[in-house]
Amino acid sequence: MATVTFEKAQRWYPGADVPAVPGIDLEINDGEFMVLVGPSGCGKSTTLRMLAGLEEVNSGKILIGDRDITSLPPKDRDIAMVFQNYALYPHMSVAENMAFSLKMAKVPAEEQKRRVAEAARILGLEDYLERKPKALSGGQRQRVAMGRAIVRSPQVFCMDEPLSNLDAKMRVQTRTDIAKLQSDLGVTTVYVTHDQVEAMTMGDRVAVMKEGVLQQVDSPLGLYDRPVNLFVAGFIGSPQMNLLEATAVDGSARIGDYLVPVDPAAAATMSGHITVGVRPEAWRLVSAEQGGLPVRVTVVEELGADGFVYGTSGVEGTPANIIVRVSGRDSVRKGDTIHVTTDPTAVHVFDTQTGQRLSA
Repeated sequence: MATVTFEKAQRWYPGADVPAVPGIDLEINDGEFMVLVGPSGCGKSTTLRMLAGLEEVNSGKILIGDRDITSLPPKDRDIAMVFQNYALYPHMSVAENMAFSLKMAKVPAEEQKRRVAEAARILGLEDYLERKPKALSGGQRQRVAMGRAIVRSPQVFCMDEPLSNLDAKMRVQTRTDIAKLQSDLGVTTVYVTHDQVEAMTMGDRVAVMKEGVLQQVDSPLGLYDRPVNLFVAGFIGSPQMNLLEATAVDGSARIGDYLVPVDPAAAATMSGHITVGVRPEAWRLVSAEQGGLPVRVTVVEELGADGFVYGTSGVEGTPANIIVRVSGRDSVRKGDTIHVTTDPTAVHVFDTQTGQRLSA
C-alpha cells in the first residue's frame, strides 16, 4: 500500500495555448478512495493518466510512497488501470483475461491459478471463468476488468469512468460493489468520473476540478455543506443548489422585495452584489400571508417519499428555475403558486464577482 503525491504536476499538450493541467498539488492517503470529479475537459482523466504513465508529465513530479515515478514507464509503476471500455481480449476466457498480466510477468502457473481463483471469489465470477467476454453482461465484463487489476496486487488502482457504459440500474449496483471491494482490499484508489452522484457515494474524499485546477478537496459531506465557491456549489448536489443573485442590505440578502435571512457570521462580510445558495431541501413552504419567495410551479416530480417542485419566480434576480424538495404528501400541482422561505443557517453566501464563499 502507498500514498500518492502530485507535486505541481503539469501536462501541456503540444500545440495547445494553455496546459490541460497547469500544475496539480494533491496528497492521497494510503488506502484512500479518492475521486476526481468535474465536467468534461476539466483535466481529471489527464491527471489520472499522468499517474498511470500514459501521459507525459511536463514539469513537477508524482510520487508513490517515497518513490518518484514521474519518468518511469507504466509497467514499472506498480499500478493497475481499469478502463471505461473494459479492454478485454475477446478470444480469451475470463480466467485467461484475468491471468494475462501475470503470464506476461512470468508468474508461475500455480500462482496465477491461485490469484485468479481468489479474485473470482471476491468478485462472484467463479461460475464464469470459462466463458468468453461476449457471453457476459456489461456489469460482469466490468468485474472481469476489475479482477484483472486485483490479481496483480498493485499499490494503486486507477479507474477511468469504469461505469459509464452500464445502464442506470447496473451502475448503482456496480458502484456499490467497487466501493465495498476497495474497502475490503484497502488499496489506494484514484477514480475519475463526471458523475457527481458517483463521486459523493463512493469517495472517502472528492477532488473537484475545473479547467485543470483543483477547486476543493474534501469529504463528500464537506463539499455539500461548505462549498468554497460558486462552481463547487453548483456542481455538487442533485438536484443542484439554487443560486440567486441578491444585494446585501442591513445583514440580509434582498431579491426584489423579498429578504433572504442570512446567518449573522456571513452577514458581517457581505456588501454589494452577492449570490445566495439554497439547497432544494432547505426551502420551507409557507402561506402567502407569511411572505416568502413566490414560485410558480411548472413541473412536479413525484418520487414517492418526497418530490421535487420546479418553478419560476417573477422576482428579479431569481434564476430561470427554482427547485424545491417537498414531502411526497404535499399537494403541490403544476400551475400552483407556492411561497417558500428558509432558515439563516441553511443559506450559503458567495461574492458574485469572485465566486468565493463568504459564509462561515
